[in-house]
Amino acid sequence: MNPRTFFRLIIVFIGLMATFFSTFLLAETQDNINDVRKAAELFVSQQIEKPARGELHIEAAALDSRIRLTTCPTPLETNIPGKQSLSGNVTVLVSCPADGWQVYVPVSTKLLLPRVVASRPLARGMTLANSDLTVQMVEVRLQRGVTFDNPTQIIGSKVKRAVQLGDAVMGSDICLVCRNDAVNIKAGNGGLSIITKGSALSDGSLGEQIRVQNSKSRRIVDAIVTDVGEVTVNY
Repeated sequence: MNPRTFFRLIIVFIGLMATFFSTFLLAETQDNINDVRKAAELFVSQQIEKPARGELHIEAAALDSRIRLTTCPTPLETNIPGKQSLSGNVTVLVSCPADGWQVYVPVSTKLLLPRVVASRPLARGMTLANSDLTVQMVEVRLQRGVTFDNPTQIIGSKVKRAVQLGDAVMGSDICLVCRNDAVNIKAGNGGLSIITKGSALSDGSLGEQIRVQNSKSRRIVDAIVTDVGEVTVNY
């Protein structure tokens, strides 16, 4: 074998070894990055209590593949720096004190709960029927105000504000009791309950306090909306 051929073989061998070690290091780094992401996701999942009927989705963001991380000889340490809300996006600090490195990992959280949504566009003034509503999983972070998890809670109520197909029906979108509606006034204390007729003087959703007038005595009282066309006065 002449020297030139031998030299070429040496160059090829060195190139192959460099490629092998480079591929090996990249694979090891990617494994370490994946371990960091999993550690961040696990830590966040341990901080949030999942409701019995809900769904919790947690996903760490992809990290820059150029990051070089050693394989930590001890368990990774995780914490949430500062005062961060666990609703939406949160940043988790993952560190390896033994090797002296740390990485900030953005983690997105989505908590979904069953909510009553419009099965078709709901126009103002409509009286809601069962066919107008369905139940879907909705992200809690996108909800503001009173929501409902069972269509029977609001069937018979009137739409105050148009609701688009697939949107959650909010308490502010409807009135279980609307102004000038005839209502049943339940009054009682403990086990004794009396029902009389009255008229609503304002709109009200579930749990809201409104003023109603007793049709017989003409007396005006504050009452809590407890159902469609029903208010309750506690004495």
